[in-house]
Amino acid sequence: MPLELLLALVVGGIAGIVAVLHLLGLSHRKRLDSDAAARAAWLREFPEALPHHVTLCRDGHAALIATDRGEGIVWSMGADTTARWLTGASLTRTNQGLTVRLTDYTAPRIDLRLSEDETEAWAKELKETAA
Repeated sequence: MPLELLLALVVGGIAGIVAVLHLLGLSHRKRLDSDAAARAAWLREFPEALPHHVTLCRDGHAALIATDRGEGIVWSMGADTTARWLTGASLTRTNQGLTVRLTDYTAPRIDLRLSEDETEAWAKELKETAA
């Protein structure tokens, strides 16, 4: 088989898979539509740390989690969620919300898209947590 034909088949196949996944709705970011969804996402990562308070952002792509062991955050990463503890986190305000810098090398930075009033509330809560 000529290399040009093989290359065209590979590129076409990958593009077809991407198109099918997008048309099926599998390319959308995971949405946390309720406190229960945020709690479930947190418990998948940290089953031993039961959340007692959840603050969900309006777009449903992130949530602050309060547990007896400390504070954490759950956020969308593609079609799934991930969670991290907020110990030692630092904050930076951006035009679109907040950037949270973690001490965890596996997730060093989280960019949160928040409205103006959410940015104020989350910044206050995160500063209290990081202190």
